[in-house]
Amino acid sequence: MYILGINAYHGGASACLIRDGQLIAAAEEERFTRVKYWAGFPVHAIRFCLREAEIDVSDLDHIGISRDPNANLIRKAKFAARRLPSPALIFDRIRNRQAVGNLERVFVSELDVDVKEVRAQFHNVEHHRAHMASAFLVSPFENAAVLSVDGMGDFTSSMWGTGSGNSIKVTGAIHFPHSMGVVYTAVSQWLGFVRYGDEGKVMGLAPYGDPLYVDKIRKILRVQSDGTFDVDQDFLRYEAEGGTMTWSGGEPRIGRLYSPSFVSVFGEPRSPKSEITAYHMNMASSLQVVLEEVETALLSKLHKDLGQDALCMAGGVALNSSFNGKILPNTNFTDIYIQPAAGDGGTALGVCYYIYHVLLGKPRCYEMRDAYTGSQYGNDKIQETLQAANLQYQTYEVPDLARRSADLVSNGKVVGWFQGRMEWGPRALGHRSIVADPRRADMKDILNARIKHREPFRPFAPSILEEHTKEYFDQSYPDPFMLKVYTVLPDKRAEIPAVTHVDGTGRLQTVGRDVCPDYWELINAFGELTGVPVVLNTSLNENEPIVRSPDEAIRCFLRTQMDAVAIGNYLVKK
Repeated sequence: MYILGINAYHGGASACLIRDGQLIAAAEEERFTRVKYWAGFPVHAIRFCLREAEIDVSDLDHIGISRDPNANLIRKAKFAARRLPSPALIFDRIRNRQAVGNLERVFVSELDVDVKEVRAQFHNVEHHRAHMASAFLVSPFENAAVLSVDGMGDFTSSMWGTGSGNSIKVTGAIHFPHSMGVVYTAVSQWLGFVRYGDEGKVMGLAPYGDPLYVDKIRKILRVQSDGTFDVDQDFLRYEAEGGTMTWSGGEPRIGRLYSPSFVSVFGEPRSPKSEITAYHMNMASSLQVVLEEVETALLSKLHKDLGQDALCMAGGVALNSSFNGKILPNTNFTDIYIQPAAGDGGTALGVCYYIYHVLLGKPRCYEMRDAYTGSQYGNDKIQETLQAANLQYQTYEVPDLARRSADLVSNGKVVGWFQGRMEWGPRALGHRSIVADPRRADMKDILNARIKHREPFRPFAPSILEEHTKEYFDQSYPDPFMLKVYTVLPDKRAEIPAVTHVDGTGRLQTVGRDVCPDYWELINAFGELTGVPVVLNTSLNENEPIVRSPDEAIRCFLRTQMDAVAIGNYLVKK
């Protein structure tokens, strides 16, 4: 049985394919179009999934999308009656609703196939149920509390309940217009980070400031006596669900979400790319503190009400790694699982498993232990690419390739590492990575000057051998998906300054030999050379989506000041 899951007409368009409950392929459309967070219909990602399975559309049994236009209809009608949106926005929402509500017609049109070829049953899965399914149904837990938190989807911002076996019971939700994700985005916009997905920059800026304005932000995003939250709408500006957003293709764009009342309290917004002052840093710090207070209250409620010790999370807010690293120390949960594409792109995964387990009642049979679900290339294709680029290269088996690459890194070189299947989600996890020496305090500046060109306040991440985690960090709970921030032990900060943030933390990836053997070999080789089983890991790209193909990797290598790239069994040096 083949099931195709789709996230479409939303940021992070994506597709996922499973066969008899086993994941075959999953990828975001941005990796093919080369436009970050590409919104629209994921034609390339769907075709990739079908190629990986060596099937065509006639072989699909079920097709689903992570939107249900019929969800919360009464709430939507009441809201529209109270606040009439502009005609342009009404038209945009009608067009979006028609697209997600007529999946079969859109699928046939976008894939350019005859409707007679498609025998699959079509499904609309409510946005947050898809998020919850993506978290729990591929987790290692038989029972868990499940929480989905993001900006907005299907008129809901948060949903929670209990996962048990192959079922999910929803026990609570918070609906539009109350959303901690929207508040975070609104303040991010006011801080001058206006592009879709820029919220992560604010998280990186927060440790540079002091939380001097938490009392003011608490008046906007407010914890309620029952552990839930609400939002003072005077500080926000949107006329319909999720604000004004372009969905039809290309980079998604969100209209301004903060209101004149917000400006009257906090002052004029920062212009993008202008100076970041202490005030801006303090606002970012205050926002992060309040978000963590609200999430902690909600998780305390879930633990008390649901009686589960394991927690599964999804949604865009579940990508806030600063908070994620504080969950186990600061709540009563003892286990946690967040799948690598926790944002909206991951709902395609959730759609597949919601259909397979919840709708069809099939028993669980798959655990997502790694993020390597995307494109892969053999040495023949890689060698062809290298020869077409007139590049000289040396050929090694992986252990020797790892040792030689580690030697370059230990001598201050910046090395691209392109191996195996592309990662699923926003993080490069050792298959499409750039690797550098974490011991060099100047390495962050070197990478930004030569390749990444990122804001100087944004940290770079450590990848560490899983078995050595407790030697460097205050927690040893594994995180193979780089979704938690832990505190670097004080006596280790001077040892790995390039991956230690200003507040003494690091957003780590723990690397297990059984999960990612080639990358483990590289880090282990570096550890044998230096005594430090940690490398700096950043994504193999330059102001673009993470590279997918050998051609994209080589073009990135050639146009930047990368020193070498290990691609397949080949090592190329400048």
